[in-house]
Amino acid sequence: MKKQSPLGVFSLVMINIIAIDNLRTLPFAAGFGLSLVSVYLFASVFFLIPVGIVASRLATVWPNRGGIYVWIKQAFSEQASFFIIWLQWIYNVVWYPTALAFILAIVSHAFGLEIIKNSNEFLLSIVLMFWFATFINCFGMKVSGLVSNICAIIGTLLPMVIIIGLGVSFFLDHDLSFSWHDLIPKKDIHSQLPFLVEVVFGLVGLEMSAMHADQVENPRKSYPKAIFWSVIIIFTSLVLSSLSVAIVVPVDQLNLMTGISQALLVFLQTYHLGFLYQIMIVLIIIGSIGSIAAWIIGPSKGLLVAAEDGVAPKYFAKRNKHGVPTRILILQAFLVSILAGAYSLMPSLEGAYVLLTAMTTQLSLIVYIGLFMAAIKLKKSLNFSNNFSLFCCCGLGLATCFFIILLGFVPPELAISSSYFKQYVLILIVGMFVLCLPPLLIIKQRKNK
Repeated sequence: MKKQSPLGVFSLVMINIIAIDNLRTLPFAAGFGLSLVSVYLFASVFFLIPVGIVASRLATVWPNRGGIYVWIKQAFSEQASFFIIWLQWIYNVVWYPTALAFILAIVSHAFGLEIIKNSNEFLLSIVLMFWFATFINCFGMKVSGLVSNICAIIGTLLPMVIIIGLGVSFFLDHDLSFSWHDLIPKKDIHSQLPFLVEVVFGLVGLEMSAMHADQVENPRKSYPKAIFWSVIIIFTSLVLSSLSVAIVVPVDQLNLMTGISQALLVFLQTYHLGFLYQIMIVLIIIGSIGSIAAWIIGPSKGLLVAAEDGVAPKYFAKRNKHGVPTRILILQAFLVSILAGAYSLMPSLEGAYVLLTAMTTQLSLIVYIGLFMAAIKLKKSLNFSNNFSLFCCCGLGLATCFFIILLGFVPPELAISSSYFKQYVLILIVGMFVLCLPPLLIIKQRKNK
């Protein structure tokens, strides 16, 4: 099979943007009000930038297909790399139903449909959309990369630019004002802190494009450039678009699933542009589906490398003519279909949405703990100017990961009632334990052979 390198800096930036720059996170950030600027600065300095620096350096030194799987293997062992890549893969499996639920929620809100009120239609819609996204990825990176580029531009960046423009116009036309004190979190920050879990999760994924390292033109130059521009674009667009939502939707009226469509409705009605509302929703849906499609193939490639190494079951090493691990994608689609049923276990759709988001975030942060630990172990190969800068970078990232994992056990009052708190925590703990168990059992079984 002829090796191709269809991905340049632009494509890598687009993959990062469509994977991270997601409109789904805006309502969570808007829950902080104007202080979300400080929150995003915190999340960027303590998490996004450290991840970007470490991932860029690791991808430059080891530009191999498999990304974080290769890095953990270099630092520790095949068993450790299999455990981490499993977590990266499985946390995405948990995340897919929440991303699809977001799509269905805004569709229902915008078009007056009853999908989210009918559990059977809701679950069937999630399953069909995910299998469709899986089908697209079966044609390889050339097709899925093109889909990601198109979706990133028309379904994520364009709506964000429009929302930011409407937000600025609304701010100026209504003579709104704020002081620098408004940018500082309020005394009741404890009630808003649970939103920080989703804000940080909204910045997860900067290392994911390294999964395609074998299809990147000149990775030693492309990755640092791509990550630099990705960080700037992601931070700027998320802060400004979240602020736009915050100035028109009061926190006590904010719905964590449909907040973006709430804000759009206010903006467009204010400027007598209501006819654009459903068009904007369609663009957002395109961007959200593109985000899912971008994530489907990335972690699966890491799991494929583990199967080819013989650490994961060899059965999953099978690839089609496009080099796609179809058996892994099919397993993934079946698991997503099953997990979608989790929404029926919660008293509210929004509650299930928050629970699965928290579980996804905590599992993903275990992966980042592995990433930072690997960078420390491989310090001699990473060519940092000095070990102090490396330890500072990784120390900030590790501290943030542990803090957000603990914070994830505190649900936002906006979505989870206090009477359901114990059940929420129990489901979270049991769910994380069960999802971490399979790779440990596989590793133990192989050691006993």
